[in-house]
Amino acid sequence: MAIEHPATRPDTKPVAVPANPRFSSGPCAKPPTFDLAKLSGAALGRSHRAAVGKGKLKAAIEETRDLLGVPEDYKIGIVPASDTGAVEMAMWNLLGARKCTMVAWESFGAGWVTDVVKQLKLDAEVKTADYGEIVDMGNVDYDTDVVFTWNGTTSGVRMPSGDVIPADREGLTICDATSAAFAMDLPWDKLDVTTFSWQKVLGGEAAHGMLILSPRAVERLESYTPDWPLPKIFRLTKGGKLIEGVFEGATINTPSMLAVEDYLVALDWARSVGGLKGLIARADANAQAIWNFCEARDWIDNLASDPATRSNTSVCLKFTDDRIKDPAAFAKAVQKRLEAEGAALDVGAYRDAPAGLRIWCGGTVETDDIAAMLPWLDWAFEAEIAAQA
Repeated sequence: MAIEHPATRPDTKPVAVPANPRFSSGPCAKPPTFDLAKLSGAALGRSHRAAVGKGKLKAAIEETRDLLGVPEDYKIGIVPASDTGAVEMAMWNLLGARKCTMVAWESFGAGWVTDVVKQLKLDAEVKTADYGEIVDMGNVDYDTDVVFTWNGTTSGVRMPSGDVIPADREGLTICDATSAAFAMDLPWDKLDVTTFSWQKVLGGEAAHGMLILSPRAVERLESYTPDWPLPKIFRLTKGGKLIEGVFEGATINTPSMLAVEDYLVALDWARSVGGLKGLIARADANAQAIWNFCEARDWIDNLASDPATRSNTSVCLKFTDDRIKDPAAFAKAVQKRLEAEGAALDVGAYRDAPAGLRIWCGGTVETDDIAAMLPWLDWAFEAEIAAQA
């Protein structure tokens, strides 16, 4: 519920601000019921290899499986360095066995292209699209290994579905799903490697990533050894066999047991709102409120050009008013006004993206808070237009 704002100077200024104005796209808002006291059961000061530590890590893995509907024969591991670490681990272990295709339509996907082409030095086919657009995923050779993001966190453009990915593909699909997991229905039969971080849709703490492997990905790991050396922190096999412990709670390096407890609390909250279906519905409602707002105004629009590819988590917006002479300066000024009024925090577009705003709409955000923020966006836009006149 929105709370009364102390400053009501101009008659046109809104009176109420969101109860929680945290709309950052990462780290994202904590679950609405979060309280530090709920972390009191954390296994602090205990070894993560002790029974209590292993039990909590195993619970995090199995509860993730249950909530996301991950098949039983898929492996789920907790790995270091957030989603970035999980994606890098997958690419360095799996790529090079056959030709690969790198797909990018925003900055993180572009980063994976750089790593493969310039660091691993693979002769990859690269397919890209501008911000707001998406690569034609039906025109990709899935007999190659394909690396792509499901949801472009910095562009607000997502895969509409996995229908174009063939079931009889020869290559592996490696999917960065960090802003999609727990907010979108991921087709597990079409994904061989899936990664995400705790700090996105469930509002968990940073530095830990999740790596999900299909049986096909495990087969590749056990039958292929890359030409380059792998640092210890990346190694998933030993003697040609998968290190099973990584996928049972025996992490490669020491995890934060406080962060693990926080993730377990977030998973428990997710169940309380209806699990995956409930989380998707919450994100959809949040995003729809913003889409409706944009459709009723001629000065702001969704960066995603095709409604079918609009993200329901990282909603990216652009200003379209022709009175704006410097889009970057204007967007920054609007963002500052929103932050100064306590109406919206951290809603600037990503530094590499087109000028505009990015509003996180994942399931930990309350639709009431989105609704309370939008009148302030109206006010900030008009105030900044007047200031530039």
